[in-house]
Amino acid sequence: MTAQPTGNPLVSSVSAFFPCYNDRDAIAKMVHDVHAALVKLVDDFEIIVVNDGSKDDSLQVLHALQHDVPELRVVNHEVNRGYGGALQSGFAAATRDWVFYTDGDAQYDAGEIVRLVAAVQPGVDVVQGWKTGRGDPLHRKVIGRVYHHTVKLLFRLHVRDTDCDFRLMRRDMLQQLDLRSTSGVICVEMMRGFERAEATFVQVGVSHFFRPHGRSQFFRVPAIARSARQLIELWWRLVVMRGR
Repeated sequence: MTAQPTGNPLVSSVSAFFPCYNDRDAIAKMVHDVHAALVKLVDDFEIIVVNDGSKDDSLQVLHALQHDVPELRVVNHEVNRGYGGALQSGFAAATRDWVFYTDGDAQYDAGEIVRLVAAVQPGVDVVQGWKTGRGDPLHRKVIGRVYHHTVKLLFRLHVRDTDCDFRLMRRDMLQQLDLRSTSGVICVEMMRGFERAEATFVQVGVSHFFRPHGRSQFFRVPAIARSARQLIELWWRLVVMRGR
């Protein structure tokens, strides 16, 4: 006899997706972990990985993984489009009622999607994670807190942890947003869009670990400078110009 899903009746179908850039050593675990969780939670799900122009053999790993995980679909970018570009592709590819995403570098436990699904209540549009502890070196923790408080003030955001990329969202709410950012500031654009759309949030604590493989692409001077410029442009477009 086939076991029935034991998840939340308010969440019947899920698209789970991961952006992937040079994450060959982590992405298989992420896919397997979310798959193991979803088979117990919902009747209908898909898993999407957006390979954002990886220079390692992430794409080959993903193609091999499809033999073990038939629910896996791979979206391939021939050239790197940036974190925001990968998220845009993943959101566009999602077809189920709820969309979950987190990063493909294994700093989050994809199996903790169970916490987000359990938190969905009638009328909830977004379940937003917040890091119960940050598994990063001290300098990254400091930069992260400064970034969070800066964007919270500039964009008048109310979420506890804007920088936590561990989210479950109603797809119909997500489709109302016109996301344009190609860098990590897309998360600020997304939260600003949700708040302007008067989305109902629930916030849930999730684990965050030291990065087990590779190196973050964000914490480099060119990337930080590029993100700072895009953040100012985003603030001008979403706050200043709309305020007029």
